[in-house]
Amino acid sequence: MATLEKRRPENISGNFYVDSSCINCDTCRWMSPTVFHREGNKSAVYHQPSKTTEMLEAYEALLSCPTASIGTVEKPKSIKEIQEKFPLPIAENVYHCGYHSEKSFGAASYFIEREEGNILIDSPRFSPPLVKQLEAKGGIKYLYLTHKDDVADHEKFTSHFGCERILHTDDIINKTQGVEIKLLGDQPIHFASDVLIIAVPGHTKGHTVLLYNEKYLFTGDHLAWSPYFNHLYAFHRFCWYDWSKQITSMKKLANYSFEWVLPGHGRRYHNDRETMEKQMTQCIQWMESQ
Repeated sequence: MATLEKRRPENISGNFYVDSSCINCDTCRWMSPTVFHREGNKSAVYHQPSKTTEMLEAYEALLSCPTASIGTVEKPKSIKEIQEKFPLPIAENVYHCGYHSEKSFGAASYFIEREEGNILIDSPRFSPPLVKQLEAKGGIKYLYLTHKDDVADHEKFTSHFGCERILHTDDIINKTQGVEIKLLGDQPIHFASDVLIIAVPGHTKGHTVLLYNEKYLFTGDHLAWSPYFNHLYAFHRFCWYDWSKQITSMKKLANYSFEWVLPGHGRRYHNDRETMEKQMTQCIQWMESQ
């Protein structure tokens, strides 16, 4: 819980602040970019929200912060109303869950609402307000885990919703030994008519991505948008398995058509298919230059 005693001096004066427990996960900066920015190796408030949308985004970031490092001087009056907005709609029936977990270093997780059974993409915190809203949307049939890093509270979600977890065998570790559906090999898996799972080893040996409706690509830690480089990229510094294999995986992924990149870490990206193809080409060229 954020405290005034630990409030970072880099914050502008006012109601919202970030304290020294921040782990620099970037969550608040992309969820509420007009309020939070990076100052040193952590986040800080550089503009106090003055508009309704700014206030809403700031509170959504506060609830999503994995270390509860965002605080307010004044007690919020409408926090329950904001909690009820989660999961946050992205497009059509795809949502951002919020409530990021420190166990996954603040990785984002997503929710797909579908008649054939809802899918949770990677695990957020098992937070009662979020769980209540997911129950209202019909619960969870599958908990798809992109890789071993972002599993967070997967056991709690499985126990509560009775969902089946999906993870590639090469990324199963002690805490995921009990996953119900173990993926094998390096060939694309047509899991359902609207769900394609693609093996992309590199960041980890068993990393996979999920393409939903040939439009939404959930990429875990394989691919993201970088505001610094201003193009799609991969995490060279945080490649835990094999960079050359990740380049090969990215080339394979470039053969698919999609409009959204929805990552665990990094920023999401949306554009038309032609622009996305060009971005993938630029990403691969950048990767090969590292």
